Formats: sequence, structure tokens, C-alpha cells
Amino acid sequence: MGGGSEEELARALVQRHPRESYQLATKAISWIGYTKPEQAQAQFHQSLERTGAGYFDFYLMHMTGGMRTQAFDLLGMWDFVAGLKEQGLVKHIGFSHHGTAEELDAIIAAHPQVEFVQLQVNYLDWENPVNQSRACMEVAAKHGVPVVVMEPLRGGLLAEPPANVARVFAEAQPKQSPAAWALQYVASQPNIITVLSGMNSMAQMEDNIAALKGFKGLSPEQMGVIDAAMDEFATFDLIPCTGCNYCAKSCPQNVGISGAFLAMNAEIMFGRHVQEWLNGGSGKNPPSACIECGACEAMCPQNIPIIEELKRAAEVIG
Repeated sequence: MGGGSEEELARALVQRHPRESYQLATKAISWIGYTKPEQAQAQFHQSLERTGAGYFDFYLMHMTGGMRTQAFDLLGMWDFVAGLKEQGLVKHIGFSHHGTAEELDAIIAAHPQVEFVQLQVNYLDWENPVNQSRACMEVAAKHGVPVVVMEPLRGGLLAEPPANVARVFAEAQPKQSPAAWALQYVASQPNIITVLSGMNSMAQMEDNIAALKGFKGLSPEQMGVIDAAMDEFATFDLIPCTGCNYCAKSCPQNVGISGAFLAMNAEIMFGRHVQEWLNGGSGKNPPSACIECGACEAMCPQNIPIIEELKRAAEVIG
């Protein structure tokens, strides 16, 4: 949590409802320049104080994968969180993973105390060689570790897909949204605890609830519709950016990286630019401002070759 969200949560939830009536999850980041264990550990105590929740139901080591994984070991975070559980301050220990299935296998094997793992799972990334949704799901199942799904709509892309993809869904079931199809796809997978979905409006929340209320799983025929949608998506060479903006936090040039990629994907799928990210006082610099320092690439959970993609974007949008 961040940006005032913890204080707002305290007012909206903690101060108004019995603690046992809801569940809270938050996470620890250890790869953003911390050099001492107490710096990383302070995140937990700060979150607990701001929310006033008393304890967290789910606590995650956030964004393992690549060089980020070792930071949690070097700072002793696994032992720290195990101690929190012994004190009753954390109910369940887990981690969110943005790496390969092989890395996931090694992390779970090294930390048998893990009770859940949060994975990026959606139909577009199911066989993606970078995100490896299917392979990671299989590793979790092998270890008997249940999965919390993140990015089921791939940063919103699957909620508003290009026309050829949307047509596939509309022809199969006119009254169901593309977002509902995407949510039902991941909810049909085994070994799932819950599916997380970002929402920006009450209408989106209502659509998400309707999509999974009483849901029993997609039929083989409906899975065929998903396959057809995947085939249509395969005609596009998209940048797999989810808009997390970890890259932007490390950019010394203040380049609007995710905005540039949004514009590029819009150009690819819809034949038009989306340049609002450069307007309205956003304060972000264009792709051409990139100095190729590489700081952004080390932070990217999608392992995007950001420098090369920014070069491509600079040719199109400046």
C-alpha cells in the first residue's frame, strides 16, 4: 500500500468494521536500495501503524525474480516474516513472483514455509515465454502451494481488447463483457485462492462480481472461444507492459515509459496514438529523452527490453 491508501483504508474499513469481518494483504519490497535489514523491516511496522489493523492476513515478499530474489535473503526478510507469524502479526506468508517457472520452483523449495504465491495469470500470458503463466501454475501445484491471481486482465488490455478480439466474444455471448471472459478463464484454473482485479468504477465492480457469482468453470466450448481470442491477439506484436511503473521510479530522465508503451500498443492495435500521457501537465518526458542507462530494465517485472522499445517508440511518437 502507498500514496495515502493505508490511511484511507483505516478510515473506510478498520475504524468501521470488526477486524474478523475482512481480510487484509500487503507486501514488502526489498530491492529498492535497502542495505540494512531494519530498513526493509520498517515497511511492515509502518503499514501496521498506518492501517491500525492489528495484523495482516496475507503478507508477501513482493516481486521475486531475477536479481530481485536475492535481496529478500540478504536482508533476512524470510526469517523476519516467520517471526511476525509467530507473534500473530501475520497469518499467512507468501510472495508475488515475476520470474521464470524455474526460479519459482527454487524459491518454494528453499522456503517451505510459503503458504501461497501470487502469480500473473491470464489467457494472453498463458504460453508467453517471458511470463510463463501455465508453467508457473504447474510449479505451484507441484508443491501444493495455492495461487492468488494478479493481472487477470493484463493491465486492463483484456477488458477493452481490439475489435477483432472483441468480435470473437460478442459472437459467442453478446451480453458478456470481454473482462468477464478473462476473469472466468483464470477462475476456471485449479489451485486458485482468489482472483485480483483492478477496478476504476462501480460498473466495473458490478461486472466483475456478476462474472464470478455462482461461477462453476468454463465449458470446453467456451474454452474454444478463449482459444479463438488468443489467435486474434497473436496477430499483434504488443509490448507486454502492465503499467506498474516500477521502471519510471528508477528513470533519471523522467521518461513516460508506460505511457509511451500504451501509445505504441494503441498504434499497433487500433491504428491511432494515445498521447494523453504527454499532455495535461503530466511532467513526463518523451521516449527520445532516454539515455540508455538501463536502470529501468532491472526493475521491470515483465522483463521488457525497455531501451529498444523506447527507441521504437521515439520513431513513432517522438
